[in-house]
This record gives sequence, structure tokens and C-alpha cells, in this order.
Amino acid sequence: MAFPRKEHPVSDFIAARHIGEKISFIRNGVYVIGTIHKILENSVIVEISEEDAEQIGAASSLTVVAHKNYTVV
Repeated sequence: MAFPRKEHPVSDFIAARHIGEKISFIRNGVYVIGTIHKILENSVIVEISEEDAEQIGAASSLTVVAHKNYTVV
């Protein structure tokens, strides 16, 4: 049996985001700039450089960042 998803209002900040937009965030003390790859309800999937991925200890050049933890560049 499946339950229907509850609809949540989307904040203006999240609604204004778009794929390809540049954002910045700090992870493990490293300032990182990346490009939004996919927008989710509570976070974004961001493509970062291989060098940045290595510095922050990410397994690949894609990482997840919560909406509250990044700023638009």
C-alpha cells in the first residue's frame, strides 16, 4: 500500500534555483564552487571539480548540499 506524498510549499529561494547555476559552499574547511546538477526538495546535487572532490574527501565529482548550506555565486 502506497501513501500519497504530502505537498509542501516551496520557498522563494528554492524556486529561484535552476540547473547550471553556480553555487559555493564550505565542506571540511574547504571553500568549493560547483554547478547545480539536480534540484531536490531539501538539497541540490552539485558537480564539483575532481581536485575539490579529492580535497573534501568526496567519492566522486557529484556531491549533495543542503539548501541551507550554500550561497549563489
